[in-house]
Amino acid sequence: MRATPTAAPVIVVLDGYTNNPGDLSWQRFAALGELTVHDHSEPAAVVPRCTGATVICTNKTPLTAAHMAALPALRFIGVLATGVNVVDLAAARARGIVVTNVPAYGTDSVAQHTIGLMLCCASRIVELERSVRAGEWQRRQVFSYWDEPPMELAGKVLGLIGLGAIGRRVAAIARALGMEVIAYTPSGRTAAGVEAVDLDALRQRSDVISLHCPLTGDNAGMIDRHFLQQLKPGAIVINTARGGLLNEADVATALALGHLGGLGADVLSSEPPAADNPLLQAPRCVITPHSAWASREARGRLLDIAADNIAAFLRGEPINTVA
Repeated sequence: MRATPTAAPVIVVLDGYTNNPGDLSWQRFAALGELTVHDHSEPAAVVPRCTGATVICTNKTPLTAAHMAALPALRFIGVLATGVNVVDLAAARARGIVVTNVPAYGTDSVAQHTIGLMLCCASRIVELERSVRAGEWQRRQVFSYWDEPPMELAGKVLGLIGLGAIGRRVAAIARALGMEVIAYTPSGRTAAGVEAVDLDALRQRSDVISLHCPLTGDNAGMIDRHFLQQLKPGAIVINTARGGLLNEADVATALALGHLGGLGADVLSSEPPAADNPLLQAPRCVITPHSAWASREARGRLLDIAADNIAAFLRGEPINTVA
């Protein structure tokens, strides 16, 4: 059992604005110790702001081995997200620092957003809405128009890469839309009504592919020219997982050539994206600013679980630990 603090801890939230821009409360955190919440923190500000802190909470602000070495009072890092790549876990383990995350808080919200992106791409909603606002309907003088016909999803095949909680929820909604659902997952996880297939079969059979897997060294850039060439002409790719899963230049080229029928992305390789990111100018592309997780309901659950993580640690019974 790791040692836990006996006095009321000093708790510092490094970048709380995205989790709570003002529509939620930090009261549960404040009840656990001496709380300071910063909207944002640059890496250079971490040590000055956290000197004496027992508990640090971070969403996207990195916590490195050097930070930990300079903060001898630190005993607990609470990541205000599911992914923990912002924390040097090996350094935390070496120093006996408990690291926790917040799993499964946004399943319904991310699944909803995934389906929304799929509907936008299949029905060309964004392009058509923009053209109407630009006066195209009046110029054409017809009661109905389109440049590329919408895709009816009923009867189409949705291929999932990853079948965790979000993937399973997306599968259930897609089946309600009349889609056949297949999935590839290295873990071997299964779900009712979802056919397990290998990656080659998924590429060849899917009309829509949706990514629900973590980013690893093995799958970085997996959606590349080779992958895309094996898809059905006009297939759609949806990414609400991690931007690094796509080779963005290859995807932009496939969109421009028309082989890829659409991309719906809530994540990019760098966020915010560089001005020259090729997807920003690509056709048939709907991009949202990493907002699938951000419903008030999901963020409320996130803060509740994060507060529970701190409280459990202070009791000497840590939960949701990753280090």
